[in-house]
Amino acid sequence: MGNLVQQSNSQPVPQLAAEVRQYLTFSLGGEMFAVGILNVKEIIEYGHLTEIPMMPAFIRGVINLRGAVVPVIDLSARFGGKPTEVGRRSCIIIIEIADGEATQDIGVLVDSVSAVLDIPDSDIEPPPAFGARIRTDFIEGMGKVAGKFVILLKVDQVLSVEEMSLLADVGNRLPVPAAGV
Repeated sequence: MGNLVQQSNSQPVPQLAAEVRQYLTFSLGGEMFAVGILNVKEIIEYGHLTEIPMMPAFIRGVINLRGAVVPVIDLSARFGGKPTEVGRRSCIIIIEIADGEATQDIGVLVDSVSAVLDIPDSDIEPPPAFGARIRTDFIEGMGKVAGKFVILLKVDQVLSVEEMSLLADVGNRLPVPAAGV
């Protein structure tokens, strides 16, 4: 019967095509990454950040977004790389993360935003077991787009409010070096 499924009432029904999801793609350190568009609230121009003392290196600071304090994460530093050098095309992607029953907005500093792409599930490979420059639990999969791979991120893992709080607590417990040392 090909692409038809037989229902109990004997009428053929077309099978659904592979699910297609939309992803916002962006560049970071020369590599292409993507996050599910449903998590993206907005994209803003890189502006003035207020630095917060004694935070982990990947927490760049906070911004005032229409009266709300939004932390900004440097994804390159979060992945264990060097901090992002802010350039002309640098921007902040505001991502909404579920935190229990509430939601939390978190800004993500990236080199540049590329496009919104439709990627069918059939074009998504599982994350690599090794060889990626970032933690494998941060990777949802590898999307095939125009013959190249795009790293699809698990925003709930990358921007885990709980994990970042633990890292900030550890940073706050480290001894402060004496002046002049």
